[in-house]
Amino acid sequence: MTPEQLITFATVADHGNISRAAVALHLSQPAVSGQLRLLQEEFGEPLYQRDGRGVRLTPAGEQLLVHAARLRETFRDAHGLRDAMRGFERGTLRVGASTTPASYLLPYLIAAFHKRYPDVAVTTIDGNTTEILAALGSLDIAVIEGPAGLELPATASLTPWREDEIVAIVPSGHPLADGRDAATLADLGEHPLVLRERGSGVRQIVERAFADCGAPMRVALEIAGVEGVKEAVRAGMGIGFVSAMSIRHESTLLRCIHVLPTPLTRRFSIVMPHAAAPSRVALRFLELCERADCFG
Repeated sequence: MTPEQLITFATVADHGNISRAAVALHLSQPAVSGQLRLLQEEFGEPLYQRDGRGVRLTPAGEQLLVHAARLRETFRDAHGLRDAMRGFERGTLRVGASTTPASYLLPYLIAAFHKRYPDVAVTTIDGNTTEILAALGSLDIAVIEGPAGLELPATASLTPWREDEIVAIVPSGHPLADGRDAATLADLGEHPLVLRERGSGVRQIVERAFADCGAPMRVALEIAGVEGVKEAVRAGMGIGFVSAMSIRHESTLLRCIHVLPTPLTRRFSIVMPHAAAPSRVALRFLELCERADCFG
């Protein structure tokens, strides 16, 4: 049993998926599987089981995870101390972001960060809010949609960041694209709707808004990702809901409809997974986010 095997085990447990853990660890999938196999042979009983496309820990694996996570946290603290001592000549920043900020904010942030600190390597992962929260153990900093609530681990801190408006989108020939740029949820609910996948921050906001006003929802399609929603709307599947920033460079094929009487808004938040001992690169990236002067 080696520290590397335990850290790999903790990362796989965070992601619930070997291939995602391999990306986070910068290893090949066979290398990760090999470390898990050796660790399991060391204990002599199953530590995890295949569960669809992912893995699920056994009771023995859950017990081991407590120690593996503690070891990984100690390694992270040591890396943070190392980075603080040697400055910014080298280093790695691991950033996670949920779908909308990953696509429409993170590229600008990383470009601005690279301009200031060109020798710091930046790696990223993206997913919906639920997936990013599950992967916090392998990240230095994360940007998520909506409140994290009680899902945050005790070692993490959350900083509210910036507001974002959720708008409805329709194809240019849609009945609601008749010159008006706003509609009520009741009006929107009279048409088929295209929703993001479960776990999406946008979907949670839209479903809550319809429930609060008592308007029915005619869901025609559930599809993963912002671009998937936009393509489905272009194809005539129904009305979609996306961040206003995701259509700021759109052509005339899609029309933006603001929600009445109260716009749908949500807040992006920044999560520091290791708040007690963040690395200097993570703190500098946080400062850049808070200035928020680099978006196109």
